[in-house]
Amino acid sequence: MQCHIKHAALLIGWLCFYTTVNAQYYLRGEIKDGKNTPLQNVKIILHSTGYLHSSGLGGAFGIPSTQKSDSISLSLDGYEPLSLRVNTSEYQELTMKMLPYTASLQKHYLLSLTTSLKALSERKLSVADETYSALVENDFVKTEGNPVTGITPNVNGASYSNIRRFINMNSQVPEDAVRIEEMLNYFNFNYTEPGGDSIFTVRSRLSSCPWNEENQLLFVQVNSKKLNLHNIPPSNLVFLIDVSGSMDMPNRLPLLKSAFRKLVENLRPVDTVSIVVYGGVTGVMLPPTSGDKKEKILQAIEDLAAGGFTPGEAGIRQAYRLAHHTFIKDGNNRVILATDGDFNVGVSVESELESLILKMKQGGIYLTCLGVGMGNYKDSKIEALAKKGNGNFAYLDDEKEGEKVLVKELTQTLYAVADDVSLNLHFNHEAVESYRLIGFDNKRTALEDTSSTLEGGEIGSGHSMIAVFELVPGKEQVAGRSAGGELATVTINYRLPGKKDLIRQEYSCLDNYKPLDSLDPYFKFATSVCMFGGFLHSSPYLQKATWDDVLRLTKESMDITNPLHTEFFDMLVKAKKIYEPSKKRKRRSRR
Repeated sequence: MQCHIKHAALLIGWLCFYTTVNAQYYLRGEIKDGKNTPLQNVKIILHSTGYLHSSGLGGAFGIPSTQKSDSISLSLDGYEPLSLRVNTSEYQELTMKMLPYTASLQKHYLLSLTTSLKALSERKLSVADETYSALVENDFVKTEGNPVTGITPNVNGASYSNIRRFINMNSQVPEDAVRIEEMLNYFNFNYTEPGGDSIFTVRSRLSSCPWNEENQLLFVQVNSKKLNLHNIPPSNLVFLIDVSGSMDMPNRLPLLKSAFRKLVENLRPVDTVSIVVYGGVTGVMLPPTSGDKKEKILQAIEDLAAGGFTPGEAGIRQAYRLAHHTFIKDGNNRVILATDGDFNVGVSVESELESLILKMKQGGIYLTCLGVGMGNYKDSKIEALAKKGNGNFAYLDDEKEGEKVLVKELTQTLYAVADDVSLNLHFNHEAVESYRLIGFDNKRTALEDTSSTLEGGEIGSGHSMIAVFELVPGKEQVAGRSAGGELATVTINYRLPGKKDLIRQEYSCLDNYKPLDSLDPYFKFATSVCMFGGFLHSSPYLQKATWDDVLRLTKESMDITNPLHTEFFDMLVKAKKIYEPSKKRKRRSRR
């Protein structure tokens, strides 16, 4: 045996020597990507010999060859394979093209395109050990020269329930925890079913601005088609549940167990559920199980216990592998990640987490994130995962919220009717001098990256989204109201789930002005929500408004039979006491 090994080694050595001695040419060059960045460790196969080589530092390579013209094949994870014929006596400058997901993970994404970057004022970006992404509030944009703006709609309502948690704790809210578009999403205002086969319906309303009488408010409401619960496709759901030590508190794992139990009650026999956990143990706690075996699923949920570290990366990989293994073609394939976001083992940096999720989502698997907890709650990480994972995001501060998200709004949360949804508004500069989008504020990191692009969002079944603009009237408006004139054109861009074709739908925003006092109640209530968010975010645009103004407007527009409305009013009352303590003390001294 040793003799055979010795002979083989001698033969290989002789062949290498022979090839080198007889090589008349030396193929040299460098490999880069489309941005001229050198690529190291590219696998290079020289076809004439079949030998494998690789690029070194700076993407450089040098390969001896016996032929003046030879063929090579290049391969590198995340890039399109490249095969070509080369002249071995010439220096080669080769470019490899990124695969789509590789290009995506290197981009920063914007929620809107109306923002001009300003220096952030000094403020706390965290409270206790909680983290939030630094946001820059949208500024006014001159219509002439910049008439077009873009928005990424979504169904997320996490910011509202997180704000409620702080207010109920008699605490001020971290400014970057305030996302006004998510506050508006929480109420699903005046939902109207799109007609016929339409996926979306759009309507708009122009009104006066309560905090600046010289300006106006434009409401653009988009409603999505509601799926029939009896006809929705079968679901392949993987519950990915954080059972690490940080989850061992009443408002964390027990709250999640309660929420998942409610979801299980709505499962059908055609649905499949799996449970993956990560913590002291990472693995499959429940293999793929039919939705009609509720007792088995409920028992698996009941058996969950917290302990250990938080190996989030390992759990995410395991959940996606399982989702791919049980993938249902034309079904609803989704991972539901439930965590406080405290990933402390494996990948933990936001950019690395985003890259991981972008790779994992390939193949039509959506991601829903459920955040819980306080003190070490990582909003920034969970939000980043949801956006990169083609999914949505909710924060559960109590059992009622769990029931709202996973039972009452089940189809909005778990069933998408459109992917990569974006809205473009083209303003008429004669009617609108300048405009400011309220909410949809961008992360500072995305604004600082000049290559950032608008990110498409996922819209669920039966959702109502309202985008609100503050407008400075243009020449037509100043000269005299041009009723019926066009203020802007709205274009909705989207893809049907699982389809590649981009669909466009247009709508005209007409001058249908109504003063705020005579406005439909739900638009007035939406204005109250915008004002509340502005106060919490210390917006400089609301300096002329007061807490009494928003309380009065809410009282005038609220539906007293709607518990969400009455809760909002109660929260406003609490917030005023938290944010105006000096006035509170003065009132007491007069008594």
